[in-house]
Amino acid sequence: MIHILVEWFSEVHGWLFQAVVHPLLYAFSLGDITEEAFDGTEWFLIGLIELTLLFLILRPLEAWIPVKKNIDPAARRIDFLYTCVHRLGAFTLAVFFLLDPLFDAIAGHLRLVGVVHFNLESLWPGVTDIPLVAFFIYLVVLDFFDYWYHRSSHQIGWWWGLHSLHHSQADMNLWSDNRNHLLDDLLRDVYMAAIALVIGVEPSQYLLLVVVSRMQQSLQHANVRIHFGAIGERLMVSPRFHRTHHAIGIGHESAGQRKLRGCNFAVLFPVWDILFGSANFSKEFADTGVRDQLPPPQGKGRDYGSGFWAQQRLGLKRMLEFSIGKAS
Repeated sequence: MIHILVEWFSEVHGWLFQAVVHPLLYAFSLGDITEEAFDGTEWFLIGLIELTLLFLILRPLEAWIPVKKNIDPAARRIDFLYTCVHRLGAFTLAVFFLLDPLFDAIAGHLRLVGVVHFNLESLWPGVTDIPLVAFFIYLVVLDFFDYWYHRSSHQIGWWWGLHSLHHSQADMNLWSDNRNHLLDDLLRDVYMAAIALVIGVEPSQYLLLVVVSRMQQSLQHANVRIHFGAIGERLMVSPRFHRTHHAIGIGHESAGQRKLRGCNFAVLFPVWDILFGSANFSKEFADTGVRDQLPPPQGKGRDYGSGFWAQQRLGLKRMLEFSIGKAS
């Protein structure tokens, strides 16, 4: 069955590229990026499949067991726009292939001085010959670095100015995972692609690793009253565990001394929060948002923007304010 699905996907991929993408490339004199465009077409199709599966699986769950019953339709639409931009735009692929030549050049220089290119799989000869084992090891290693990236974005002022856009969604839903500032997305994608290249991840492996990660993150952000139980909550990030991360004043906080805190930074595996003291296994499905967007006296009534471009502009404004110490 899987073999048949792969064949169907390959046929559709080939047809779309030959019938639509390839003619457009030559019409606009872009033949020199044919290889990248072919891979980009694959990412586009995978993103389209992701969107379809998310809508068919998570949307009914949100209607059946919602945490918040009345979600603002406009807020959901904006989040869906973010998801389309991120998952259909081949943004991650572009970053990966831009960095690949740079790392090849660096690796070539290192070989000249006797340094062999590092590959994570070489640390466990025999064990990583099993594809699923190798895939899981890469997933865990990348998640470790993702944890520290995410935690840093909550604890460095200017960075929080950007990342707080993601947390400003009071009506969190299945599309909210990609509600990010474009600069924040660029920084994270460059960082993760660089880590993947350093540890020896192949482009085909990277594609699958990214898809698995972001599908799970869509579940985490969904407006569903779901948890994984006492043991499961400690093995995989659940919607309840991650909702605590988005909770007002719990998952993040800007105190009087401009000290940013937070909890539950893990992207996939809560083990990092447990090991590094940032886990909060609250059983509450809390309200989400950022404290300073609340009206006085609870907050400052800060405007995070209601439209895509307003949110992007205000994110840059917050970044500058936090960097010069004018925001708390």
